[in-house]
Amino acid sequence: MEAHKQLTIGLFGFGVVGEGVYKVLQQTPSLKASIKKVCIKNPEKKRDASQELFTADKNDLLSDPDINVIIEVINDSEAAFEIVSTALSNGKSVVSASKKMIAEYLPELLELQKQTGESLLYESAACASIPVIRNLEEYYDNDLLYSIRAIVNGSTNFILTKMFEEKLEFQEALLLAQQLGFAESDPKLDVEGFDAVNKWTFLLTHAYGIIERPENIVFNGIQNIQSADAAVSKEKNFDIKLVAQAKKLQNGKVAAFVLPQFVKLDGHLAFVKNEYNGVVIESSFADKQFFYGKGAGSFPTASAILSDLSALRYQYKYEYKKLYHHTPHQLTNDFHVKVYVSFDDWKYIPREKFEWIDEWHAGSARKYLVGGIHFNELKQNTWWKDNNTSLILLPEAVVEDMEIRKLKKKSLELAGIV
Repeated sequence: MEAHKQLTIGLFGFGVVGEGVYKVLQQTPSLKASIKKVCIKNPEKKRDASQELFTADKNDLLSDPDINVIIEVINDSEAAFEIVSTALSNGKSVVSASKKMIAEYLPELLELQKQTGESLLYESAACASIPVIRNLEEYYDNDLLYSIRAIVNGSTNFILTKMFEEKLEFQEALLLAQQLGFAESDPKLDVEGFDAVNKWTFLLTHAYGIIERPENIVFNGIQNIQSADAAVSKEKNFDIKLVAQAKKLQNGKVAAFVLPQFVKLDGHLAFVKNEYNGVVIESSFADKQFFYGKGAGSFPTASAILSDLSALRYQYKYEYKKLYHHTPHQLTNDFHVKVYVSFDDWKYIPREKFEWIDEWHAGSARKYLVGGIHFNELKQNTWWKDNNTSLILLPEAVVEDMEIRKLKKKSLELAGIV
């Protein structure tokens, strides 16, 4: 596709995001991009666009030689993969916003891009309006990427903000998020961390060359966080956020997970409120860089799709440099984490699994402890999220071997054993 070529688009999906793309394209004639056909499930439904535009037959788009770009913004990951793979095989470029599809089919999508030489771009699938993929691809190519910490799900961030700032209970905050259109009618994908871990799966590929299935990454959402946890957090001068994190360890391997975390009030991520997303990237020479923007909604997502369309005019493709041009990093579960665990009953907590314990509070109805645990324990077991138990990481959560001896000694002193 030579530069400035007219983009003739086939659009799959005309929900919140699809309609946003349609409206945004109408307002940007300079892009030289027009939608020829929109494929939808229900052709009878009244829509705010000419009826001639719509079809229920996907082949009207996938087999049309005039259409050179497919934009895919549907919810069904299997159907989305079929659309994307057919489009690439038919010599069309693709822009996708389907994070679940990309996370689940990443190896196949990488292979298809290699085989066809076509471009698949999906900036809008990660953090809507924040250009995080392009930055990881281009800017952090040879710099030593030390860590990434991010809030990648606007719905959970909105709920936590309301719990903290307006003292709402979890269920009230969730209801409000649904009413405002920030959470799905089935909120499980957002609230239990599935959406965030899907995004983290392919962000790890662009950052570190890691290819891993979402279910192999340790994750949880905010479903068990209670007002008692928010009160402890306030007492300690922290906020609680659902944080996706990846950190390069001293042995060169990468620790990665998506878990609730206490964040310092003067830290970048504490600044990220409501439906906004934020990404903090630390590298060896550039120190910390902070990206901030809307992570949900029609126009923020459409703006990222627009940016991908613009890049297609210059034959832009992801090069996956960390995967193909460097030695890809490996994911590891061999490290320790500092955690806060709150629970209703001691019987659910395997205290012997903790390497050290700094605090325990057994008096109140909602009990809690603060200590250190090997990460593999979280990978292999689920007690830390069952039975109304809530696990929240401490700010500098990842602990490597050198530090552990000191922490264990301090813990023993606290217990009066040393």
